[in-house]
Amino acid sequence: MVRVIVIGAGISGLTAAIYTRRAGCETVILEKCVNPGGVSTSWTRRGYTFEGGIHWLIGSIDAIPLHNIWKETGALQDNNPVFFKDPVYTLIDGQDRIPLYRDLHGLPIHGLRDRLALLTLKFHVWCFRHFHQPINDIPGLKARKPRPFSVMEYIRMFPAVLITPFLMLQSAGSYARRFSSRQIRALLGAVVQPNINALSLIYTLSTFSSDDSGYPSGGSARMAGNMADTFISLGGKIHYRTTATTIEKSADGWTVRTDGEVYNADAVIVSADARTAIDRLFSEPVKDKWARKMRKGLETTQCMFIGLGIKQPLSDWPRSMQIVLRSPFSAAGLSYSTLVVNNYNREPEFAPEGCTVLTCLLHGPSYAFWKKAKENGTYAMEKQAVLERFILALGEIIPEIQGNVAVTDMATPLTYERYCCTFEGSYMSDWRPLKGLFHAPIRYKHGLYFTGQRTLYSGGLPVAAQSGRTTAQTLCKDFGLVF
Repeated sequence: MVRVIVIGAGISGLTAAIYTRRAGCETVILEKCVNPGGVSTSWTRRGYTFEGGIHWLIGSIDAIPLHNIWKETGALQDNNPVFFKDPVYTLIDGQDRIPLYRDLHGLPIHGLRDRLALLTLKFHVWCFRHFHQPINDIPGLKARKPRPFSVMEYIRMFPAVLITPFLMLQSAGSYARRFSSRQIRALLGAVVQPNINALSLIYTLSTFSSDDSGYPSGGSARMAGNMADTFISLGGKIHYRTTATTIEKSADGWTVRTDGEVYNADAVIVSADARTAIDRLFSEPVKDKWARKMRKGLETTQCMFIGLGIKQPLSDWPRSMQIVLRSPFSAAGLSYSTLVVNNYNREPEFAPEGCTVLTCLLHGPSYAFWKKAKENGTYAMEKQAVLERFILALGEIIPEIQGNVAVTDMATPLTYERYCCTFEGSYMSDWRPLKGLFHAPIRYKHGLYFTGQRTLYSGGLPVAAQSGRTTAQTLCKDFGLVF
């Protein structure tokens, strides 16, 4: 029996662990925190649950190949049925409420320029209607249920392939500027960050138009918990509150050291952030060419998370809103004129009866600001000031929250760094126009593998699942196991 240590119980680590356990490996997960999920998780404060991971899940429907991974790993079960928002976002601009429907109808079109821009947008989304992450087997793998390469699958994706270079040369923000309507530009800015490439925008809109990308009830915590339960039901073990400190080559495999234990294994899967791992998890920093490139060129997606527990149901407000503020709101040296706010009033388990939870992600490079605040002793004070300004700005738009904030919670990039050991507190890599991505290899050395957000594309739950499966397949091939 092949002994496998997985470092990290995030979505990629859980996926790899489940598949290696099913292949007959003796698999153990070492997880620093007290819960599974990694950066895809939620937490509870005084009866209010704050969703910190999923906003929509690609592969929510069985027509998408990724759905097979969610079912095989137990991520989607009867206890977390998926519901599908439509509209996916609603712009709140003064007295105007403008929805972004899955089929893109009802947008405020003004003039010929907007009509042409909308036709172009719909055409690009149509080109991506069959586009998805192929879930095939790696060459040379022995599998119980083979998933062979399908020529027809790729032919159906050919229209998307043709326009992909065009989309990758521009940012989502520059693509949205085709519209003269400020409100349409604001709505598209709610879908993906304006600074990343336009391919991400079109692909995401295509998943909406294909009736995919729903929200699993119970959120990321229930989904990660389902995966952890699946792994344990297969005989796997998870050691929580266990931080891996060093990976070393041993005579008969690999050794993983923690603060108080030594684990010997035939193989190690590093599901922890690869950018952090190459500097901290080995006796000497990794000096390979790919690691040098990653250190030099990696662009990180950083954010601040704000959660509010509200003693009002806010049932008249949409689930997901792009809110145009009356005056800019500042945080960590960054300025925001709009806020993407999620309202969880349709999740009764997230708040006491008659109450709700609001969350907001504030994207932008704030790591350096918070690190300096931590060093000079103003960290807590700065967080409190941001929360107060946020509540004041949001209260001007949603007056029901004034005087009804029961709980506040804020996470900075330092929070993600502390709990998840992510580089610069980022939850994925930025994929910007004209810039490459810097990946860790799935197989670094025989018996030593990377998986997760720094191994494929830019990041996100689909990448985590696909990389976990690919890593498990690579390990099975190397050790002669049947996947």
